[in-house]
Amino acid sequence: MATNPGPFHPADILIDERRRLYHQLFTTGDLANDILIVGDPRRVTKIADEFLDVNFEEDNRGLHTITGSTKEHGDRISLLTSGMGTPSLEIALVEAINEHEIDLETLTRREPPYPMINIIRVGTSGGIQRETEPGTLIITDYDIGLDNTGIFYQVPHPDRDSKVLERRVRKALNDAVPKGYRFKGDFRPYASRAHPDALKALVDAAQINGDNYKVGITASNAGFNANQGRNVLRIKPTIEDLPLLLERLDTGIPGQKIENNEMEASALFHVMWGLGYRAGAICVAIANRFHGTVNINYDQAMSNASRIGLTALHDLIKSSRPVYSP
Repeated sequence: MATNPGPFHPADILIDERRRLYHQLFTTGDLANDILIVGDPRRVTKIADEFLDVNFEEDNRGLHTITGSTKEHGDRISLLTSGMGTPSLEIALVEAINEHEIDLETLTRREPPYPMINIIRVGTSGGIQRETEPGTLIITDYDIGLDNTGIFYQVPHPDRDSKVLERRVRKALNDAVPKGYRFKGDFRPYASRAHPDALKALVDAAQINGDNYKVGITASNAGFNANQGRNVLRIKPTIEDLPLLLERLDTGIPGQKIENNEMEASALFHVMWGLGYRAGAICVAIANRFHGTVNINYDQAMSNASRIGLTALHDLIKSSRPVYSP
């Protein structure tokens, strides 16, 4: 993998006069190496109030950032807002990595080794499988990106199963587009994967806490409506009944089904895997797409998911090690 040492142009890494990164207004030392990332900026405040003693806080452009120490273990943790969708997540994620790897005074890359970055996404999602009750926690193993953010980063497949998953979803989506439709043949999903260490840490934490959880494949979508099979506009969707297609799809990975829809994990896993860092995701299924049921009163389930995420980060911190750039 090619590594650009810099110096970088100011238009490549935008910083203000206080050497703070443009979108999130943090600078060197403001972030922990261990991060919970969430979509909703209000969720940052809720998690911090329940679990952290705070020593840094910034809010800019709807991206709320808090760093503090966990009340249970004293781990230094940052809470980041990703916003909605992989385009917003990519901005937040790259700035977090730049705070870690780039000297913001000289805009050059620091010399490796870099300490390990561990990021757990805690979010909401829609359950795909008909037996999934709203409130179920879903821990992601593989992810199939139905967005296009990841394809701008050249990262190899994590393993053979990801190749199979990517190929099967691509064929299923393009076969489902009716003949004569403008975008038939144009779907290009990409597969990514949670880091096995992060996956194990999340599963272990869920087992300890006794929560109702499932492990499986997540579909990350580029939007919330037609992108996830919600046909609410006076425009035909390119693919009818997308949730049903995903529910029934043979993924080619033994024992794993597509369990949920969300909007961020694909690019998170893809970029972090390519850099040698560790990422995982746990999402509350607040709706069941097969039955059309929804529960938007999910505060307790989100608290449980956050607790599991922080427990997983604690376990990852204990096993963290330096990583070298390729």
